Amino acid sequence: MKTQFDASLYLVTDRTGLSDDDFFEKVNNALRGGVTLVQLREKNCGGGEFLALALRLREITSAYGVPLIIDDRADIAIACAADGVHIGASDIPVAAARSVMGKDKIVGATAKTVEAAIKAAADGADYLGVGAIFKTTTKVKTVLTSVETLRDIISAVTIPVVAIGGLNDSNCDILRGSGIAGAAVVSAIMKAVDSESAARSLRTHIERIKSEKCL
Repeated sequence: MKTQFDASLYLVTDRTGLSDDDFFEKVNNALRGGVTLVQLREKNCGGGEFLALALRLREITSAYGVPLIIDDRADIAIACAADGVHIGASDIPVAAARSVMGKDKIVGATAKTVEAAIKAAADGADYLGVGAIFKTTTKVKTVLTSVETLRDIISAVTIPVVAIGGLNDSNCDILRGSGIAGAAVVSAIMKAVDSESAARSLRTHIERIKSEKCL
């Protein structure tokens, strides 16, 4: 059966400056605050360490009934029985990820243009991550995407589209009327002193934005 997911508040993890215990506690608290989807993103650790983190995080997300997505690594996703994988522009093709993951797992893809979005959807992506809407403080290279392009992508595909990049409680109103399925955040939760409160406030805000009709 196809894994169901709600992309309203999509947490993309960042362990920078955190011990493992603090990292897992922060994610756990964010889940308690209303995070609906979690992506484990690890750009600079080996496969063994990545898998160990994924297995432990899988236990936490499962307790909340929230799907776990693995960034880039379909092999890690399969090894930890994650719910899916997210494919970036420089990773393996979406069609290959779908073949590896099977028809029932979630495959997400990054898309910065309408053409890329249409191709990713045709190749089997279940959702798209579009951005960066704002500059980010993560180590990932930031290429800005306009809200106009975001709207064009949403209009061009039938799968959910999630906005990402520097979004937080103070600036996400820029997404009003866009038709987003949700917002993906990193620092707004991972760098918050109280990740539970941060998640709860963001979830409320995003749900309000989603309820508005497209402009």
